[in-house]
Amino acid sequence: MAKLNYNHLRYFWAVAHERSLTRAAEHMNLSQSALSVQIQKLEHQMGHALFERLGKKLVLTEAGQIALDYADTIFKSGDELMSTLQGRGLADRQVLRVGALTTLSRNFQLEFLRPLVGRSDVELIVRSGNIRDLLAQLEAHALDVVLANISAPQDARTQLRNHLLNEQPVSLVGRPRTDGHTFRFPDDLRTEPLLLPSLDSDFRVAFDRVLELAGIRPIIVAEVDDMAMLRLLAREREGVTLVPPIVVRDELMSGRLVEYCRIPDVTERFYAIVQKRRFPNRLLKDLLPPTH
Repeated sequence: MAKLNYNHLRYFWAVAHERSLTRAAEHMNLSQSALSVQIQKLEHQMGHALFERLGKKLVLTEAGQIALDYADTIFKSGDELMSTLQGRGLADRQVLRVGALTTLSRNFQLEFLRPLVGRSDVELIVRSGNIRDLLAQLEAHALDVVLANISAPQDARTQLRNHLLNEQPVSLVGRPRTDGHTFRFPDDLRTEPLLLPSLDSDFRVAFDRVLELAGIRPIIVAEVDDMAMLRLLAREREGVTLVPPIVVRDELMSGRLVEYCRIPDVTERFYAIVQKRRFPNRLLKDLLPPTH
């Protein structure tokens, strides 16, 4: 088996980070044609294309993203070797790139990642965004998994896979009452100020249907697409808030908030969305439910 040419890898590494053959060639004082030849030699040696062009953009293929992860580790380890006074380099590190929907509970994200948290051989990169942008990054191999409370559309082109991780009840919560009044659902929602997640949440849509069938037009004082902000608002102002209890778990345990009622037949589903790949990230085996 031919040994890896680290000069070729360094050239690839520079182009991958610049996302431009022209800029990388300028920084390395090479012609574009010479640099392109070196990249082609590395691709031939590895047996996989590392880049593809989408219009005018130079993007990494799946094999290219994997190669970049290893190249980052290799060259970072070299830098650590030169700078470590104790004569010890860090162990080989694996990288997991996670995308998380902004409407997703931070507590749920932590529970999902807990098997990897604290591992010295793992680097976690977590990015937040909307579902459209996150799925685009997943398809471009810039993310390994997307965490969401809505499922991704599945078709032959995208080859996305939804792994159902959990299903949680949805509740109305608020500050502890001092007037002795017992909350009545849904009747009290005619007069109680209501804080809601945005319509991007499937359970918000289901909740709206429940109120519509009951003939109730609620007094909506806030619609928030970020669960962390919704949690803060639930703590700071009067009224009731629609959330999965996991979002405000700490507040419920401390008594700062109380659960007024569970919403019947309304739940929030949590998904891990991945793309079918020839080279799946090995760390996902520790996080995803087994497939049958």
